[in-house]
Amino acid sequence: MLRRAFLAGGLAGGAALTLAACSGTLPKVDAQVAGFGRGATGTVQVWCRSATQAGLTAAVAGFNKANPALQVELTPVPDGQYVTKLATAIRGGEPPDVVDIDDINSQLFIFREAFADLTDVVTGLDYFDAISPGHLRLLEYRKRYYGLPYLADNSQLFVNTELFDRAGLDVDDATKDLDSLLAAAKAIRRTGDDVYGWSIAGNAAGIIGFVTQPHVWATGVDMMSGGVGQQTANITGNEALERMLEFYRQLWKDGLLSKATYADAGTTWGADFRAGKVGIFPTSYGATVPAATKAMRAKMRTVLIPSWDGKRSFFDGGDNMCIPNGASNPSGAWAFMQYANGLQQQQALPDGGYFPTRSDAATPAYRKKYPLASGPLDAIEKGYAPQTLAYNLLVNQPSSPYFAMFREAVFGSGATAAMRTAQSEYQRILDQVQA
Repeated sequence: MLRRAFLAGGLAGGAALTLAACSGTLPKVDAQVAGFGRGATGTVQVWCRSATQAGLTAAVAGFNKANPALQVELTPVPDGQYVTKLATAIRGGEPPDVVDIDDINSQLFIFREAFADLTDVVTGLDYFDAISPGHLRLLEYRKRYYGLPYLADNSQLFVNTELFDRAGLDVDDATKDLDSLLAAAKAIRRTGDDVYGWSIAGNAAGIIGFVTQPHVWATGVDMMSGGVGQQTANITGNEALERMLEFYRQLWKDGLLSKATYADAGTTWGADFRAGKVGIFPTSYGATVPAATKAMRAKMRTVLIPSWDGKRSFFDGGDNMCIPNGASNPSGAWAFMQYANGLQQQQALPDGGYFPTRSDAATPAYRKKYPLASGPLDAIEKGYAPQTLAYNLLVNQPSSPYFAMFREAVFGSGATAAMRTAQSEYQRILDQVQA
């Protein structure tokens, strides 16, 4: 859990709001200049999130070994301080050359013209069509691209096939929609007094958002509507959202979740599943596979997260790489970004607990080495994360309306009142951030 600090909630939500007055004064990077990304020398300053540093360290070492005239200096920044520190550096006119940023925060800086327009060099990549469209969408504004996806942190359903077999369940049939999942969880619960059908960290805002929203997104709707800067709340009347909340409420009422779920803040996230005591677990690869025993990994299978009507999706979390305007070595920055996104580097990302952002990384050799790390790559178009300036305020923080709505709907009075309150709180936050 410590590896994914943002999942516990609490990232800065509004630190970039003061950028508008100063980001436009920084010298704009010209990515169309001849030789951009070739023949650069000197140093490239790269900032990364502490939570995802493991996904980048090997790439930096490999690049530095191969490029003695152009060296990368990597600076990890605590996740909870990243947005504030980057905004401060930009305001001070001394940004790093590359920011490896939580993809959900990309729009905070793109919207305020703090990142370089890299459209031509990004669309000119020979693997552009294989890049995760969900991650690219978080880098897009007015049909221009302001960065390159680097690593993916996707939510999926992990299932314990041994418990499924014991309960007489077929994985595909039993995970196709919310009704089948509820029935499967009940059947698994009956296999043992200490066995539960489902597991979730019910008191961790970021985890709740990471694993429950794809049930809604799979239907093609979000909790917001409209473009960045002009968004409105879409909570009340959202059938897919209401059905998801009712599904989790039923899991709780029927005792298919352990009693510890109510207070679980994510500090031991996944321990019950890795111990073989849970049948179905919505989670990430990094929070589940690396710490599991070889025997337990052999029992695991993954499927994408279904909606009430049988469609599927997953959270397109992870990191995007961007070059701030005003960077001192933008050509060197692009050289490193290309290297980090090379096929060999992308295919090594599961070693750090992450997925590639390129679907062409899922070669036969990759699948053999990482049998549990190809699901999102095989359906890369189904990934999603919302373009918004307010994600952390709306979802990640412990005081967020999404978290409060989920808690009240599942453990409290039910979905109706919880959704009504969330509608007004979503709108209040969107109005504030977009003012």
